[in-house]
Amino acid sequence: MLSVSSASYYLFREPTDMRKSFDGLCGLIDGRLGQDPRSGDVFIFINKRRTLAKLLRWEPGGFVLFYKRLESGTFELPYSKISGLAQSLEYGELTMMIDGFSLKYAKKRRRF
Repeated sequence: MLSVSSASYYLFREPTDMRKSFDGLCGLIDGRLGQDPRSGDVFIFINKRRTLAKLLRWEPGGFVLFYKRLESGTFELPYSKISGLAQSLEYGELTMMIDGFSLKYAKKRRRF
């Protein structure tokens, strides 16, 4: 099933060479992040100009790669106080980033 709506999401914070495909991206996840690419989590990669995005996820039977190229504008990356190579995202943050909403002024209300 081609879906990214029920998983954990990790944004790779360094610019990524978009010529990398399944094996190259898996190498970044395993080697640089120290995580298992076959965990079922979604890993998000953005190029240096922030005009291309790739999402990699393992599903039963193999990897799925989602790819988006912007015709104009750039992806706005969410701000993080935490340093490191990976930033955990929520599904709402991912969809807003991919759809072009500004995350700078978005405020999440508390829910109990």
